[in-house]
Amino acid sequence: MMQICDSYSQKYSLFNAMNRFIGAVNNMDQTVMVPSLLRDVPLLLEELDAAGGVCPERDAALSPASAGAYFSRRDMYSHYMLLKSIRNDIEWGVVQPPAGEEAGRKKDKLSGGPAADISRGLAEDGEAEEDLEKQFHYHLSGLHTVLSKLTRKANVLTNRYKQEIGFSSWGQ
Repeated sequence: MMQICDSYSQKYSLFNAMNRFIGAVNNMDQTVMVPSLLRDVPLLLEELDAAGGVCPERDAALSPASAGAYFSRRDMYSHYMLLKSIRNDIEWGVVQPPAGEEAGRKKDKLSGGPAADISRGLAEDGEAEEDLEKQFHYHLSGLHTVLSKLTRKANVLTNRYKQEIGFSSWGQ
């Protein structure tokens, strides 16, 4: 019987990444006593960059002016609400879309939409299973990366809030 006691492997588990993210958002939620203070306070590009929250591929696609504009549009309050919303989606599940939107998505799948393109050229079941395994690992890796970035963003927001209200050494 295989035992899961290797802490190195557990460090990279999706379950632990979700727990770290939920813990960081819970900490942020407990620290931020007055969320309205976050309105109109920009979360600076340098803060996200220092925390590793900036995606180089996205930044390469954007011009320097538009990248700065992207981050200036979102204040700390919008980041706070986004992080809380994602936490709720993880804990409680994603709300199902209205019936009209769901029917449209099913129609796309049946008519050869984006989901049908994935398995269109496969001839054998073995290839289809291998393709599903590759897709699973690709999305698992991507989800782990996104959760890590969101965790860092929650920690940056918490520390910035402490700084804004004058409690830089609070809780440490």
